[in-house]
Amino acid sequence: MDNEILLPLLVSTAQGSKRSFATLYEKTSGKLFAISLKMLGNRAQAEEALQDAYVKIWHNASEYQASKGQVMSWMISIVRYRSLDILRHNKVRREQSYESSGEGGFESHEGLESLTELSEGLAGIDVSYVENTKIVDCMGQLDEQQRQTIHLAYYKGLSHLELVKHVSSPLGTVKSWIRRGLQQLQRCLAI
Repeated sequence: MDNEILLPLLVSTAQGSKRSFATLYEKTSGKLFAISLKMLGNRAQAEEALQDAYVKIWHNASEYQASKGQVMSWMISIVRYRSLDILRHNKVRREQSYESSGEGGFESHEGLESLTELSEGLAGIDVSYVENTKIVDCMGQLDEQQRQTIHLAYYKGLSHLELVKHVSSPLGTVKSWIRRGLQQLQRCLAI
């Protein structure tokens, strides 16, 4: 989405224009919903994340800084973080219900830690790359294990323990793949 179109709408939204906010919503909601739906895999939760994201956009429009990236990138990051919050919340609820059923559960909040690490690990990456093929090219340069674990953890929300089961590898190995993969992504995207 062109920044020349979105920036004036966001500036006007920051000044309280409901009409500009409605236009901003019309121009961006489809793409943002698709991102949230891909992350959450649940239409109702994606709609909830999108609604929460737009409330945050309305309230924080004046905090946008053009020097830090494109408007669409800023909005994508808000939707992405809200979607991650919902994933975390769902994991905690599942773990609590699993533990309360007497069947046992995870002994730590490894899932929350992995999502937090991934969010922080990718925080230095300019999300405007999501709008073109740069991220795809950089992901293609990763080892298969790194690419798979980052995809499963970052896009699908799997915890480290869930990844261990999914890829049948030790926890330390999975963490190393993610850490080295994120480092390589950051180097590649910085070029």
